[in-house]
Amino acid sequence: MATPGFVLQLRRRDDGDTTMRVGFTVTRKIGGAVIRNRMKRRLRALAREHLPTLGVPGADHVLIGRSGGIERDFSVLGQELAKALRKAN
Repeated sequence: MATPGFVLQLRRRDDGDTTMRVGFTVTRKIGGAVIRNRMKRRLRALAREHLPTLGVPGADHVLIGRSGGIERDFSVLGQELAKALRKAN
């Protein structure tokens, strides 16, 4: 699911393991290393906050940062991630 701040990709593994895995990707199109690292930190914080309760057990979650994610308010990003996870579930 695409939002202005990030894209959430979800793949169910169907291997019987209920562990949730998460990955983060931010391309160089977003900006230099400082900007990319800041976006990755924001994505990690969002995942720590929302994946334990709303994540899909036994699935791989990938958050891809978009250029709009740096300027967006963190609470708005959190609401968008919660909505995307509910829709994926």
